[in-house]
Amino acid sequence: MNRPYKILGVDPGTNILGYAVIEIDGQKIKLLELNVMHLKKYEDHHTKLKEIFLQLQEVIETYLPKQMAIEAPFYGKNVQSMLKLGRAQGVCMAAAITMGLKIYEFAPKKIKQSITGNGNATKEQVADLLSRMLNVNIQDHYLDATDGLAAAVTLYNQMSNPLFQSGGKVNWKKFISDNPGRVKG
Repeated sequence: MNRPYKILGVDPGTNILGYAVIEIDGQKIKLLELNVMHLKKYEDHHTKLKEIFLQLQEVIETYLPKQMAIEAPFYGKNVQSMLKLGRAQGVCMAAAITMGLKIYEFAPKKIKQSITGNGNATKEQVADLLSRMLNVNIQDHYLDATDGLAAAVTLYNQMSNPLFQSGGKVNWKKFISDNPGRVKG
């Protein structure tokens, strides 16, 4: 029997960083925390990065997840914004690596596709589906956190896929032995 395990999901940002911690027990997903780090109050970029590192390590120490799913920055028109997001992502990854977590990175479209079936879904659509899927009320001011939650659920979805567990190679003999009810005479 598999033990329950936890996944940390992060949507990096330098003004608002969203994160969520979920616990997986068999096929059941339980939301443990959905929150944001407000970083606008810190005046310089270096202080924001330090706070991301320290606060994320506190979250990790509190919940002891084994994996972190993080949203990858996407290229937009503002190169400076992309660089700042990349730094925030790097600091998140450094905090997780320091704490022994395995890291999985997902493009925003991949996350939206995994949750809604549409890679162009809005934040509100993602939040609505996650709210119904997990039977929790997600308030509007936590929309940044829902991106972190969506990243964590995306990792769970991938980990539940037999192809993910085999590194992309199908071991049909193992699949058949693990799923005898799915084999037709």
